[in-house]
Amino acid sequence: MAGKQYDESSFRVLKGLEPVRERPGMYTHTDSPAHIVGEVIDNSADEALAGFAKKIHVTVHLDGSVSVADDGRGIPVGMHPEEGVPVVVLAFTRLHAGGKFNKTSTESAYAFSGGLHGVGVSVTNALSTRLEVDIRRDGTLWHIDFADGGEKIGALQAVGEAGRQTGTRVRVWPDAKYFESPRVPMGELERLLRSKAVLLPGVSVRLDVEQADGSVQSKTWSYPGGLPAYLAELSGGMDPVAPMFTGEKYAAADDPAYSAGEGAAWALAWYEQPVACESYVNLIPTVSGGTHESGLRSGVFEAMKSFVEHHALLPRGVKLQQDDVCARMSFVLSARLLDPQFQGQVKEKLNSREAVRLVSSQVSDPFEIWLNNHVDAGKAIAEMAIKQAMARQRSAQKVEKKKSSGVAVLPGKLADCESSDISQNELFLVEGDSAGGSAKMARDKETQAILPLRGKVQNAWEIDPDRLFANAEIHDIAVALGVDTHGPQDTPDLSGLRYGKVVIMSDADVDGAHIQTLLLTLFFRHFPRLIDGGHIYVAQPPLYRIDVPAQGKKRPPRRLYALDEAELASIRERLSKEGVRADSIEVGRFKGLGEMNPEQLRETTMDPATRRVLPVHVRDGAFEDTLRMFTLLMGKGEASSRRAWMEEKGDTVEADV
Repeated sequence: MAGKQYDESSFRVLKGLEPVRERPGMYTHTDSPAHIVGEVIDNSADEALAGFAKKIHVTVHLDGSVSVADDGRGIPVGMHPEEGVPVVVLAFTRLHAGGKFNKTSTESAYAFSGGLHGVGVSVTNALSTRLEVDIRRDGTLWHIDFADGGEKIGALQAVGEAGRQTGTRVRVWPDAKYFESPRVPMGELERLLRSKAVLLPGVSVRLDVEQADGSVQSKTWSYPGGLPAYLAELSGGMDPVAPMFTGEKYAAADDPAYSAGEGAAWALAWYEQPVACESYVNLIPTVSGGTHESGLRSGVFEAMKSFVEHHALLPRGVKLQQDDVCARMSFVLSARLLDPQFQGQVKEKLNSREAVRLVSSQVSDPFEIWLNNHVDAGKAIAEMAIKQAMARQRSAQKVEKKKSSGVAVLPGKLADCESSDISQNELFLVEGDSAGGSAKMARDKETQAILPLRGKVQNAWEIDPDRLFANAEIHDIAVALGVDTHGPQDTPDLSGLRYGKVVIMSDADVDGAHIQTLLLTLFFRHFPRLIDGGHIYVAQPPLYRIDVPAQGKKRPPRRLYALDEAELASIRERLSKEGVRADSIEVGRFKGLGEMNPEQLRETTMDPATRRVLPVHVRDGAFEDTLRMFTLLMGKGEASSRRAWMEEKGDTVEADV
């Protein structure tokens, strides 16, 4: 430790756009500049969504730069009343600055936009060697340029007349040192532009690519037919088993549960083989899905279940599940949310819990009405779903037959699930009997099983496999799983596995982290094939509950959850931007899982639509490193090495003690 100084001078404050340049991976994908160019395109798309732009024009220049132009209103060029600098400068040089934060006012410049991160084009500027902006507004053509990642700012100048034309043109030169490849992948760019045209009927989107010989290759997308035309194109001419179901539904101004305009548009079709599952939130592609897709599937399933029951189509002994109905459903979904919350800045997955209920409620009734107005089509879809359910149950019965030949008796404290479908079943290993009791009340009895653990599981790192079951807790876990212990080189018989997912669920504190470590040690050492097969998960229960009061009739009371202090601070900041008074917010801290009531535990930690769980896997090529780390942390003869390691790494810990 000698020679390392740690005093007041060790602290560094990152200002302006410096945080983005220091840690670009926190703000964007670093494989290519596609996302930072996409942020500029999103701004033009938001203008079109707001009804002020009809054309979006993107040009990929020979020098690697990309320009994005629209015929919207043009970025404001006047002085900001508080900051004293032109608004266009704020947009490109300040994180968390923009026209999309004021969500509570019906007069907001952007009632619906891609999120509240507020770091869009400022990140683009930070990771570019040069950026130029031309603005046509109020009859004047304005120009400003930025260089060196936004460090150098040119003067905002009036360079000509614009007449009646309005709009914004941004040209970006991405800085190659921040990206693995300095050029935007054409396939990804074309998919993004096509999606904007699909979701904005009546808006023309054009892409020009300059060629070395001086020519320009152009493509234009326009979908007056909207989502149905797009889904039909994606199907490649394949006929669905029933006519396509399309529609849209948005909340009215007097809706007691949602703000005016919130809702969804959709196109659904069932094919023998699924052709597409694409979703968007406020025009942002959510390639990893999220809660709006969960809401769509939930609404479709509820409507189909009601239709099947009404027409008595279900054979005796067959029970429909959501996957039976939705497994072969193809869809394009476009959701509108006033305040979308995404997983990460690149917005690949929607996390907003309220989106499940919003989309489900908007889709369910129209789909049920459609089914009853198109009975033959409904029966064709139902027949496909029932076949899927019967095949699933036949498969589960085969597994059950193998299980019945065993002599092991399931642990008495195991609250097992009713289903025998391994792909659906989940086992929650829960810390403590108190939390186990809440979990049993919160679970879905059909697919979720609960095994409460008393105290901490024994450190299994150096236990001989023959002595492993002498520990009652480990014995119960192994018997419940239905899999024998094995080593990393073995090829065990996993046909007896009773659960597709094993979820470690412990308190969000130091003791909970210790229990997670002990269970992960058990699985890594004695059940490694479960990790290799993607069966092991770690739940992330929240540490804080935030109760937000109602904000008029359009914004009912909300309950939010935060994993840790950092997320709590982020939620406080977001609520402040929404105009919620800090003293009206109630924050409660959970002492543990047992303190949550079943409803809270279900919503935050157990419901697949709204929970947060982390899959456990060994990084490619890192098995030996992982083995060494487990030996260091869990080996009995490693006390001195652990001490040295803790002395070296101790200042990096963020423990909740």
